[in-house]
Amino acid sequence: MSEYRLEMKGIVKEFLSMRALDNAEFRLKAGEVHALLGINGAGKSTLIKVLSGVYIKDAGEILIDGEKVSINSPADAIKAGISTVYQDPQVIPSFTGYENIYLGSENDKKNVLSPMSRKELRQKAIELLKEFPLDVDLDKPVYMLSAIEKEIIAVLRALSKRTNILILDEPTSILTEKEKQILFDLVRLLKSKGVSIIYITHHLDEVSEICDAMTVFRNGQTVAQLPVEQGKVNSELIAELMLGKKLVQLYPHKAEKPGTDVLFEAQDLNLEGKFEHISFQAKKGEIYGIFGLVGSGIDEISKVLFGAMYKSSGQLVVHGKPLELKSTAHAIKSGIYLVPGDRKAEGQIGGLPIATNITLAKLQRVINKLGLVLRKKENSYAEDMVKQLAIATPSIKKKVGELSGGNQQKVVIGKGLFTEADIYIFTEPTVGVDVGAKSGIYEIMRQLSKDAAVIIISSDCEEVLGMADRVQVIYKGKCTFRSAAKDTTLSQMLVHAVTADAPSEQAV
Repeated sequence: MSEYRLEMKGIVKEFLSMRALDNAEFRLKAGEVHALLGINGAGKSTLIKVLSGVYIKDAGEILIDGEKVSINSPADAIKAGISTVYQDPQVIPSFTGYENIYLGSENDKKNVLSPMSRKELRQKAIELLKEFPLDVDLDKPVYMLSAIEKEIIAVLRALSKRTNILILDEPTSILTEKEKQILFDLVRLLKSKGVSIIYITHHLDEVSEICDAMTVFRNGQTVAQLPVEQGKVNSELIAELMLGKKLVQLYPHKAEKPGTDVLFEAQDLNLEGKFEHISFQAKKGEIYGIFGLVGSGIDEISKVLFGAMYKSSGQLVVHGKPLELKSTAHAIKSGIYLVPGDRKAEGQIGGLPIATNITLAKLQRVINKLGLVLRKKENSYAEDMVKQLAIATPSIKKKVGELSGGNQQKVVIGKGLFTEADIYIFTEPTVGVDVGAKSGIYEIMRQLSKDAAVIIISSDCEEVLGMADRVQVIYKGKCTFRSAAKDTTLSQMLVHAVTADAPSEQAV
C-alpha cells in the first residue's frame, strides 16, 4: 500500500508559449489536510484543474493509492474519488438542499425514462447526513440558507459521490468568524472519516489552525513541501517562498503628520435596520479605517457613502458642502469612488478587455462628440494605467476575468484612478489576493492618500490597523470604538467588534 493517497509527479501544462505548470509535484496522505499556497498566478489553480479533469496535463503522472490513473475529464476525476468545492458554491437557489446535493445525479435507475423520486432523493440525503452529521436543513430552498449552510450543501454533494480527495478552494472567503469555526469542525470530521483534503487559501492563520502540511508553488513549480508542526507556521518564511524574495514590509509607512484638510465627512448617518449614528471625517494626507466583522453593517456603510444605497437620515459633506447622493454616477461626478469588496459582481465586467474596464466609469474622457469611443485614446490611458499599477498582463486587450485575483483588483483600482476622484473608499480591498499583490495594493492606497482622502473598510482587523492612521470599530451597526491607530492594539479592536459593552474611546 502506498504511503500517499495522491501523488502528482512532473506535471506539465502549457498554454500557447506559456508554461503554467513546470514539472510540478504534489503529495497528499490519507486523512490529511494539506494547504496549497502561492501567489495568484503561481500555478495552484492550474494544478487543481488538472487534478479535477478541467485541464488535461501535457506531461507527468497522477497516482492514487500507488496506482497510475488517467484523468481526462471531470467525470474521470469523480470516478477516481476526487471532488472540488469552489470559492463560490455552485448551487441552484430555488432548489432544496437535498435537490442540490444530488444535482446531476437525480436518477440512478438504469432506465433513463424512469421518473425521478424526490422522496428517494430526500431519504438518500438523510442517510448521508447520518454518516456526516451536520447542522443543515435539507428541506429549505438554498436561497434561504446562510453562507456556511450553502458550503455544507456543496460539500455533501461532493461526499455523495464517494469522495476520498476533497478540494476546498478559498472556503472561508465569504464566511463570518463564527461560520469559519463551523467549517473547521466539518474539516476535522471529514479528516476523522479518512477523507483527504486539499485546502487552498491565502490566510496563513487558517493553515496553522486546520492543516497538517503545506505545499508552496511559485512560477508553476513546487518550491517547498513542509509539515505544519504543532500548529505553527513561519509566516515570513512562507511569504519569502511564495515571492522568491524577502518581503521587507507588508504595510507601507503611515502619514508622518496628521491630515488637516477634511475632504469628506459623515454626520450621524443612519440606515434603518443596518446601522445608526455613524460619523467620521476623512482627511487628505491620511487613511481612515473602519473595521467590523461580516454582517456588522460595514458593507452597507460603504454603499451609502457611494450612493449605491440610500441613507435613512444623516448628512454627507464633501469639500465642506452638504451632498445628497442620488446614485453611484452622482457619487463619481462628485469625486467619490468605491473599490467594492466583491470585485467580480460589483467592480468589473470579466468578459471585457482591461482597457474597456479601466475607462468604463468615466467614458466622457474617451468619447467624441458623437458619443463614440476613441479606441486609440482609450488604449493610451489603459497602457499608462497598466504600467502605473504594474498589472501583469500580456496585453490591455486581455479579458479581466482571465487575470489573477490581485491583477483583477488592480484593474478595479485603475478604474477608480481614471475617474480622478478626491475620495477613495476601499471595501475589503485584498480579499482573495496573495501576499505579494497585497503589498502592491497597500502601497497604491498610501500613495493615493497624499492627494486624496482614503477610507478603508474591512473585516480584516490587522489590515485596517496596519493601513489606517485613525480607526473606528463597528458592532451590530453601531460605532463602539474610535482612536488614533498608533494608540490602538489588535485586541482592543477585536473586543469592540464582538461586544457593545466595552467603553468607546473619544472621537479622533
